[in-house]
Amino acid sequence: MIGGVRGTLAGKHGERITVATPGGVSYELSVPLGVLERLPPEGTAVELRTVLVVREDGWLLFGFDSDYDRAVFQRLLGATGVGPRIALALVSTLGAPRVVRALKEGEFATLCTVPGIGKKTAERMVLELKDKFGDLAAPGGAPSISPVAEQAVQALVNLGFSPADADRAVRAALSVDGASGTAELIRGALQLLTRAR
Repeated sequence: MIGGVRGTLAGKHGERITVATPGGVSYELSVPLGVLERLPPEGTAVELRTVLVVREDGWLLFGFDSDYDRAVFQRLLGATGVGPRIALALVSTLGAPRVVRALKEGEFATLCTVPGIGKKTAERMVLELKDKFGDLAAPGGAPSISPVAEQAVQALVNLGFSPADADRAVRAALSVDGASGTAELIRGALQLLTRAR
């Protein structure tokens, strides 16, 4: 099992990053939007906690910069019908603390704002997971997704883009130029979205 990766951040490509280790091996990881925002510039040292998901069609490695986010992701995988992509979308779109709150309090509407989650999936997740997070202490620091990125995604959704496309475009805009302001981020994401059409 791969519990963590330490090395140099060699590249950012949407939700995927590449970490080159001192031993000469490079790992490609999928990371939530909040982690992508907090990553240092390319060429800088980075250390991430990881979750390896083994499937019939391949191995997938997911990276997190906190034990809390990783633990939430792992527990989400325990729900029926929740695979790594949906678990990643939950942590990315809502942030781990908000995911836990939504599950504990049965906030179906909040869960349904995440791409790939319908009413039945949300209900099943709440039923199966609402009591599974009692031993996890919520972090006292910054939220998993910055208000700037959250506002940018919401603005794009308000403009008529799907939550999945908006989320993907904001990730890409962050990985391209690390935009820091909401307007900047929306502008960069819009350019990427209009180019794709």
